[in-house]
Amino acid sequence: LAAKLQAVGLEVWTDVAGVFSADPRIVAGARQLRALSYQEAQEIASTGGSILHPRSIAPLRLYRIPLRIRCTTQPELAGTLVSSDLAGDAPGVKAISGRTGITLISMETLGMWRQVGFLADAFRCFSDLGLSIDLVSTSESNVTVTLDTHAHAIEAGTLEKLKRRLEDHCRVRIIDHTEVVSLVGRKIRAILHEIGPAIEVFEEHRIYLVSQAANDLNLSFVVGEDQAQRLIQKLHAMLVRPARDDAVFGRTWEELEKGAVIVRPGPEPWWVRKRSRLLEMAARAAAAYVYDLETVQAAADRLLGLDAVSRIYYALKANAHPDILRVVHDSGLDFECVSIGELRHVLELFPGIDRQRILFTPNFAVRQEYEYALREKVQVTLDNLYPLEHWAEMFSDREILLRLDTEQARGHHRHVRTEGTHTKFGIPLFELQEARQRVESCGATVVGLHAHSGSGILKEDHWCDVAAALQDAAREFPATRYLNLGGGLGVPEKPGQPPLDLSVLDASLKRICRAGDFELWLEPGRYLVAEAGVLVTRVTQVKGKGHARYVGVTTGMNSLIRPALYGSYHEIVNLSRIDEPGKYVVSVVGPICESADLLGSERLLPECREGDVLLLAKAGAYGSVMSSRYNLRDPAREFAI
Repeated sequence: LAAKLQAVGLEVWTDVAGVFSADPRIVAGARQLRALSYQEAQEIASTGGSILHPRSIAPLRLYRIPLRIRCTTQPELAGTLVSSDLAGDAPGVKAISGRTGITLISMETLGMWRQVGFLADAFRCFSDLGLSIDLVSTSESNVTVTLDTHAHAIEAGTLEKLKRRLEDHCRVRIIDHTEVVSLVGRKIRAILHEIGPAIEVFEEHRIYLVSQAANDLNLSFVVGEDQAQRLIQKLHAMLVRPARDDAVFGRTWEELEKGAVIVRPGPEPWWVRKRSRLLEMAARAAAAYVYDLETVQAAADRLLGLDAVSRIYYALKANAHPDILRVVHDSGLDFECVSIGELRHVLELFPGIDRQRILFTPNFAVRQEYEYALREKVQVTLDNLYPLEHWAEMFSDREILLRLDTEQARGHHRHVRTEGTHTKFGIPLFELQEARQRVESCGATVVGLHAHSGSGILKEDHWCDVAAALQDAAREFPATRYLNLGGGLGVPEKPGQPPLDLSVLDASLKRICRAGDFELWLEPGRYLVAEAGVLVTRVTQVKGKGHARYVGVTTGMNSLIRPALYGSYHEIVNLSRIDEPGKYVVSVVGPICESADLLGSERLLPECREGDVLLLAKAGAYGSVMSSRYNLRDPAREFAI
């Protein structure tokens, strides 16, 4: 419309203050881009930016009409200007974006080397089926391309037709559900030496394809499912480094939003209501984990409301504090232990407990741990065939469970995904027949099958998929009565993120119950205790370093290693000044002599002063249980209220 009217300018009024260096919903510290060229805006839109449709920019570029993106709720902000002018022509990364729903097509043949017309023949197969190719990478014997299924919906059966046609020319492999991470900027080739260290974040991630744009404006990586978000967070922290009075990078999302009214979705967190008690406890210890037992009880009650689930075992490894375990025990939930230490801890606290309320699921443990568990008559799960092969007599006339690898790895980080070839857990499905033979040989009976895919899962249909896989496997073991679907029930990291809907989960599992005669079990850990726990710590020093600001606190990765180990996000508030608006964007760091000692990067906080109490929310799971005395510093103490 602007082009038809020969307008002197175009303004788009939307719900955000322009284009940002990353999606602010997943990257703390994403920065507004003050100005972009048409080409840069086109790249950001095409590689996953959601503000502008990729096709909206071409008419503006053709008629040289400047575009300004403005925020309806904050009209005083200048927003982002898109024009033919270059705000900065220096080489650099301006934005990092991602796309999901990518399908990868790999075409391999030795016959393509110096063969005239191979690419034309192969690409004609795509065009004849109406498929638009996105990224391309070639070698002497392989051509790999991507299809963006979100941008262009692909009808059922089309990919199978494509495969059959391509097989006339080459070997074909189709990989679904990959993701693309793109670095967008200017003169990318000129800064490859700077990008190099940042690319180390891909070290343990499978990269299917690398594509460097011909216009030198982007560098894209195709990676496995559920990897893009974490990679974007890490790359943004390493590569987006604005200078003072930067012509390209403006303020962060948090800084721009600090004047807006913040509405907390859902009920007020317990730590706001009990702020005075937390401040009292912070005065008694340099740093402290505080657990709210009412919140643990509320989580237990929600889980007990699942009609489709017969038994719920609390995964003790998440938090073994005695007061929490008493709430779990008295609520009627059971216990899942992974070590002899955890097993003894439960038996010492509850010596008269029914042993069937305890599930022992060790991994690569010594023989004596299995012997102890069997003597105590608790339920035992085996996750590989070695015990059945080498300690067969131990399991004679015993009822056991088997942990399987159903190849459905899920989770927010590779270190919490517990299925797939590259993890140490579970019996692979191709060993099921051998497992049955060894079970029969030693005289044991398999009464249950177990699978645990990972942690932090927020997709309600995941456990239904696990149940279906275990039902199929149960054909090998006719005495199976129990299907243990594992844990991994996720808790949202950031305020405003939707929680796991247990009613949807329950409905999906009820369908599985009708389909087979099995009891369903779950073994959540984090879900029960994450929101119930906070870490309170005091400010020691504040520091400015160029454009960066640091707030030091009394404890760090010796108390909470999750941010360093998993890249996890914990909301951070200044509990001493909870009613004051945010003033500075800071990184919160501990006293440990490691660069990884970072509890939170680029957080909007009020001015912090020595002695202020900072609170890290949702720290009740995998916090104190993973702490250490590194640097000979004592970790945070534990209190329950």
